[in-house]
This record gives sequence, structure tokens and C-alpha cells, in this order.
Amino acid sequence: MTFVMGPALLFCPADRPERYQKAAERADAVILDLEDAVAPADKQRARGAILAQLGAAGDGPELDPSRTIVRLNPAGTEEFEKDLHCLAHTPYRTVMLAKAESAGQLEALKDFHVIALCETAAGILNAPAIAAAPNVVALMWGAEDLLASLGGTSSRKSDGGYRAVAMHARSAVLVAARAFGKEAVDAVYVNIPDLDGLAVEAADAVASGFGSKACIHPTQANVVRGAYAPSEVDVTAAQELLRAAAAAGSGVFQFNGKMIDGPILKHAEATLRRAGTHA
Repeated sequence: MTFVMGPALLFCPADRPERYQKAAERADAVILDLEDAVAPADKQRARGAILAQLGAAGDGPELDPSRTIVRLNPAGTEEFEKDLHCLAHTPYRTVMLAKAESAGQLEALKDFHVIALCETAAGILNAPAIAAAPNVVALMWGAEDLLASLGGTSSRKSDGGYRAVAMHARSAVLVAARAFGKEAVDAVYVNIPDLDGLAVEAADAVASGFGSKACIHPTQANVVRGAYAPSEVDVTAAQELLRAAAAAGSGVFQFNGKMIDGPILKHAEATLRRAGTHA
């Protein structure tokens, strides 16, 4: 099974099965959350809800396994073991490991594609080793859990921008993921009504190299998709630049008054790849 990692990944509480299909329809992939979105007393019911919607006796249409992620509780916990037991009875083979902190934790998930969520100080420091694990397909970072692990109180300043330590973690996870050829997922934007702020942050994620951004509300998915979909102007400019490069041959050349070399051409190629994804 090939997992489809589109730009907008939408969290859905696993104990709210009536929301599963709606979430899947609004985003490129749905994340059934067994961790933070579910109260401790409701986790077993959440696992039951995942199982109940499968098969002919299910309560509704099944989710597409190629577009479904299950967020697990942290490795080494009793809830993690129960999550694995639940997954053994499902077709879902892409998981998100909450609070991933070492490559060793991934051994228990050798039969799964793993999105490692680095959201503690240890997870950020060990991001390269985690990214190198063969069953890891992507890294994501989390801001609020990280600041909590540091003893802080907020990942953002009063103007809405990230604090320096959060920006460092964001960059560290992105670089680690890309260094090992893995996908990188940007953290959620928790101010749900502020769609303009989300659009700015999603556009920065695109420009920085994140392949996806996680969402916590259905209204956020289209904003993220819009940020990842190049405009017609962007596509035309990229096509013209690559045609000029082909005509110029190899080496550095000038185009519209700017010096063009290999990295700039790769930017144009990335724009066309995103345009193809959204075609």
C-alpha cells in the first residue's frame, strides 16, 4: 500500500467516529487521534470506535487506508501497547508516534510506516537518528508539547510569531527529515478563527520545504491546500524559466535580470511538482 501524503493532514478524535468521513473528505489524509484528543477514560472506547467502522458490520463507510493515519500514544506506555493490539485488527499501516524520542522506540513499529512526532527536547535532539530509521516516512514537530517539556509556558509571542526555541525546533526537524529523504510535516496552527495567520504560516511552510501541514479543524484544510497550490502566475514563471534554462544549456545564465543557477532551477521544478499534485 502506498500512503498518500497530501499537504493538508486533519486530526480527528478517534472517539468521534461520526466525524471520520467528514474529516477524510475535507483533507488529503485524516489522522485518527488516540492520544491528546482523547481523554484517558475514553481511550478504550476510541479504539473500539476505530474497529467498529470496519467491515460489513461497521457503522459507516470504511476509511481509505492509503489516506488514514492513526496517532498512537507514546512508546513504552500501556496505552501504546493497547493501540498496537487494536491496529493488528485493522488495515491501517501508517501511524504517527506521539512524543517520539529515540530510534529504538521505532523497533516496535517495524511493520508500520511511521510519522515520528518530535515534540520533546529529547525528540528534537534525536531527530536525525529518528529520521534515519527505515520505517520512518516523515517527521513532524509539535510546539506546545515541546515548550511544556522545557518548562515553558507558550510557544508563541504576543504577536503570534513563534519564540526562538520553537523556530529552532521547527528548523531542526525539517533539516533532519530532508537529510534522510523523508517527508516533513509542519505543526498545527491552534488559533482556529485566524485563517489569515494560518495562510501566512502555511505559505512559509511551503517556501521552507515542508511537504505537509497538520490541521485541527476542517476549515483549516482548504487554507493549507491553497498555500500549497501554485498560482497560474507561479506555474507560468517556472515553465518559462525552465525553457530558458534548456535554451541556455548548462551553467549560470541571466533571466529577467537575475542570475540563474542550479538551486533556482530546482525551486522552479518544485513549483511544477506541486502544480501537478494539485492538477
